[in-house]
Amino acid sequence: AKGEGKVFSSESEAIIAYEHDLVDLRAKIKVKLSKKVEGSDNDGPTECTIGRIIFNRALPEDYPFVNRTLNQTDLRNLEADILHLYGEDRTVKFLDDIKEYGFHYATVSGVSWGMDDLKTPPEKEELIKQAEEIIDKNKALYEQGLLTEYERRSKAIEIWTVTKSKLEKLLSKQYTENDPVFLMVESKARGNWGTVNQLAGMRGLMVKPDGTLIEMPVKSSLKVGLSVLEYFISTHGGRKGLVDTALKTASAGYLTRRLVDVAQDVVVKEEDCKDKTGYLIYTADCKISGESISKRVRGRVLLEDIKDKDGNIIARKNQLVDKETSLKIEQANPETIRIRSLVTCKAKDGVCRLCYGYDLSKNKLIEIGEAVGIVTAQAIGEPGTQLTLRTFHTGGVASASDITMGLPRVQEIFEARPPSVKAIISEVDGQVISIEEKGRQSLIKIKSETGEERSYLTLPGTVPQVSVGDLVTVGQQLSDGHVDLKELFQTTGSIETVARYIIREVQSIYYATGEGINEKHIELIVRQMFSRVRINDPGDTDLLPGDIVEKRTVLETNEEIKAKGGRPATFDQLLLGITKVALSTESFLSAASFQETARVLIEAAISGKEDKLRGLKENVIIGRLIPAGTGYRAIAKTGTSTE
Repeated sequence: AKGEGKVFSSESEAIIAYEHDLVDLRAKIKVKLSKKVEGSDNDGPTECTIGRIIFNRALPEDYPFVNRTLNQTDLRNLEADILHLYGEDRTVKFLDDIKEYGFHYATVSGVSWGMDDLKTPPEKEELIKQAEEIIDKNKALYEQGLLTEYERRSKAIEIWTVTKSKLEKLLSKQYTENDPVFLMVESKARGNWGTVNQLAGMRGLMVKPDGTLIEMPVKSSLKVGLSVLEYFISTHGGRKGLVDTALKTASAGYLTRRLVDVAQDVVVKEEDCKDKTGYLIYTADCKISGESISKRVRGRVLLEDIKDKDGNIIARKNQLVDKETSLKIEQANPETIRIRSLVTCKAKDGVCRLCYGYDLSKNKLIEIGEAVGIVTAQAIGEPGTQLTLRTFHTGGVASASDITMGLPRVQEIFEARPPSVKAIISEVDGQVISIEEKGRQSLIKIKSETGEERSYLTLPGTVPQVSVGDLVTVGQQLSDGHVDLKELFQTTGSIETVARYIIREVQSIYYATGEGINEKHIELIVRQMFSRVRINDPGDTDLLPGDIVEKRTVLETNEEIKAKGGRPATFDQLLLGITKVALSTESFLSAASFQETARVLIEAAISGKEDKLRGLKENVIIGRLIPAGTGYRAIAKTGTSTE
């Protein structure tokens, strides 16, 4: 590059040289910078480029000089940092400036690409030849009766999948840093190595409309062009993709609607509910979900002191964790962290500020009156359109292999439905003493701490998740598949255990698409799933045995009865799916506007129900201010309730 290795006394001198065409935009030069480079104490000239100097002009005056390659993720983190340190106005200016730079340099860069920019790895032929040889061997074994049809097919699919990913790894090494293809993928602007592999490597295995994989792969790339047979194999999968997208939008929209209905009346209504139980975060769980500990505790309130390796306190009880503290906690790496959580929030109506923590749009403690329920519904529902609708069939043979994934799985969890492939869970604390194979099933024997033996038979085709000698706890999953939430709740009786399972499952689905969603959103939905109880003995209240009512109603009624010296009602905690919760709300207006309108209204009329107008929907229906935001403050000021 022109001007490579030149030294300049200041940023402006370097820019003048660039304007007089003496230095290239991307030439490595040395410059005496007017401000510190982030993460370095060097006072002398810094190696950078003209481009980086121009980019840093967009940053706030006192922000350190950013001297590294930035891709889309880095830009997002930089933006979040500026928002945190300088507030909204400065961030808007920063975003505006880099937008201008972006448009300008995208125009003058002249990045274009032609067929020649797509390079096929020379090893491709050899890889395909090797794969075909293994497949021929397997075919011979199958013909001799040493492999079953299912095994032969699974092996073939596995071989082609591995071959394709080997090719993908080789492919990314074909490009230099200045290749347009490399720039597009590595900056995360568009595409990924998988897409480039289809263009220049091989297209790989395709899907039939019913979700099964076609055993014969498409060996050509789009650059070389497909044979007639390959072309027709690919149209199959292509059409399925488009049809799926059209169908998916509707079901993702419906999920959002149900989530809104179940969470719409959750508003931040008090400062502190004085909860002492909280929720335990296990740092081992973070490794499973792939989310850092610092990200999980940031913006939450701690329920215990956290110490570093030397026993010094780095974060105190009841402290709101900011970015700096969260990084210290991550370095200390404690096994467990107890935080305030919406699952255990004791607020009777809505939730409290400390259990919610940060308002994620402002990075400060949530304000009273925020409609957090609606925010939650949108945060979970919106990425739903990007989740896959696919249930993958490995060979279309055994039903146990069709594990529900993506959007249908999220719905299955939130509706608390029994899963299609049910995992068995342990009913005791104890140790696995033996695992016997019984045909396609396994018999797992567990000896409990009290000495009794329990035996569990897995579903055909599912693999045990424990080995002999493992210690197991109540509610632990013993085999592949998904846990039935209601069974888990009955066995453990612990809301926290169920909440932990739901959070882990939902997070893993959203992480597969790239971005996770903040844990507190899932906690809020879990809280709503546990917000109903069944009356056992009504005591001196007006409730009826067997009634399913909101927990807050029973608690309020019981307080009134106790004050009068009467006998309070007893109840069982229920776990309900979101549709059931939305339909069993106190407000008949909200329930009627959701589903089964005639039934809801008839029942409300017969029992002479009254609507206290506590949620947002009921108030919208009759045209009043909603009890959230400014509407909530108006109620708080005048002291009048919405009744």
